[in-house]
Amino acid sequence: MKQVRPKKNLGQHFLTDLSIASRIADTVDACPELPVLEVGPGMGVLTQYLAQKPRPLKVVEIDSESVEYLHQHSILTPDQIISGDFLRMDLRTLFDGGQFVLTGNYPYDISSQIFFKMIDNRDLIPCCTGMIQHEVAQRMASKPHTKAYGILSVLIQAWYDVEYLFTVEPSVFNPPPKVQSAVIRMTRNNVQHLGCDEQLFRRVVKTVFNQRRKMLRVSLRQLLPPEASLFSAHPQLMTKRPEELDIQKFVELTNYIEQDLCANT
Repeated sequence: MKQVRPKKNLGQHFLTDLSIASRIADTVDACPELPVLEVGPGMGVLTQYLAQKPRPLKVVEIDSESVEYLHQHSILTPDQIISGDFLRMDLRTLFDGGQFVLTGNYPYDISSQIFFKMIDNRDLIPCCTGMIQHEVAQRMASKPHTKAYGILSVLIQAWYDVEYLFTVEPSVFNPPPKVQSAVIRMTRNNVQHLGCDEQLFRRVVKTVFNQRRKMLRVSLRQLLPPEASLFSAHPQLMTKRPEELDIQKFVELTNYIEQDLCANT
């Protein structure tokens, strides 16, 4: 069978540099002994190094051509290869409901969706590593008071410690992407409960960052009526912009908003 043709509609950029593949595989060692799930293995360049580690491994691939290639050319057994869409999978069926490490050379166009699914399944995924677009990696790892700090920064760092490990140049892919890539690692922190309504927390973060240049007193008009007590009770907070708030401040803001929403219903 010939090599798999990269498909633009799937965002496929196959890694060709074996040394980088080996380095990515080693990032899972931060969580030793746990099984590993690789998303989007393609032709198995990263997979071959993950398979050398003494732990269970499964891969999930949406591209049928890549699945066929893996069956014919990889050292994986048939039950290790899952043909399907990671975003639609019930992750509790993978390793008898146990925890696992998530890794992969993630498609650029769905990497954020993958990480939102990770957050939703944070009890199953204590560690996530892999390669993504450089700009997205910067946003995930950035801190308050920086231009890159945004929705991904807050929602992921609420539950995970994020490490930007190293940058990868376009020349090591087929086809080369138009941007740099980066390898990251996210390790579950000790937070079990945010101390606020988590769905409202997400809504607040997304609302204010969608108007990140505006003060909170302006962007929050989408969530609250003008007479809400938050605007008068916390005037200094209302003059801030979203990139000035750390996670704890977002938790406090969410609780203030919930109080006002309850008072107005």
